[in-house]
Amino acid sequence: MQFTTKVPIAKSHHTIDYHAKVILLGSCFAVNIAEKFNYYKFQNTVNPFGILFHPLAIHECIRRAVEQDFFTESDLFFHNERWHCFEVHSDLSAIHKEDLLKNLNQKVADFKLQVESVTHFLITYGTAWVYREKATQQIVANCHKVPQSQFEKELLTATTIQKAIQETIGLIQSVNPKATITFTVSPVRHLKDGFIENQQSKANLIIGIHNTINQQPSTTNYFPSYEIMMDELRDYRFYAEDLLHPNATAIAYIWERFVSGSVAVESIPIMDEVDQIQKALAHRAFNPNSESHQKFLSNLNERMSNIKKQYPFLVFE
Repeated sequence: MQFTTKVPIAKSHHTIDYHAKVILLGSCFAVNIAEKFNYYKFQNTVNPFGILFHPLAIHECIRRAVEQDFFTESDLFFHNERWHCFEVHSDLSAIHKEDLLKNLNQKVADFKLQVESVTHFLITYGTAWVYREKATQQIVANCHKVPQSQFEKELLTATTIQKAIQETIGLIQSVNPKATITFTVSPVRHLKDGFIENQQSKANLIIGIHNTINQQPSTTNYFPSYEIMMDELRDYRFYAEDLLHPNATAIAYIWERFVSGSVAVESIPIMDEVDQIQKALAHRAFNPNSESHQKFLSNLNERMSNIKKQYPFLVFE
């Protein structure tokens, strides 16, 4: 008997191996997947401008990097005793304006180099709902707890999303035409927008993505994170206590499905060895000075040395 439906996962034509360099952008689910990349020691960068939820915000951070359009003081504002920028996450906010401006522009410069050199992008869209600041008519990436009365809330249409994705792809390809771009929709439920509104949002994202990538199948992919959560993991036991975010079990499962379609087969044994080393490093001995533990450490160091000979960039802590 079969108790769940399997979402088909197409094998990528440009799989990720240990020589690949990956940029992950988007919602908190992008961070979840980046943590898996980190654990298995893949080369990756995640959200240099912090967590970003909607297609326009992600597009804007890529545009600034590609065009080297640096931030100015006019892009910053002071609120609740800190300096903020509407285009980035509040994790980057600072007490001093000069520190924030310097940090943001360093990230713009660094991100350009990363965009030019990576092999794979993984872009995760969380929502199509956006907030437009009334005073400037600017759609923001983060409201930074500014009173909601200063914003208008609106739903991006599938057409607007498609245009933003097309422009995002164009920007990336203008400096890195060989990069593979994988899009996915976050399985996190944005119920603060409303039950029906969350479904409207996810639907517009999915339509916008597919209308775009169907025109560029050679360089773009779609990974069905949202569909796996909705169909294969159709049960509240796969959610965290807030019943909105996938829990560790769900994230691990979606990661396994991602690996099955997006990671090179020859890299799987390396992942297994890294996993064993990571578990060994986490081991705590009852008697650290015992002969058996010293032998265990010697063997572990040898394993780490052997794998670093193949992949010198691997760093174990």
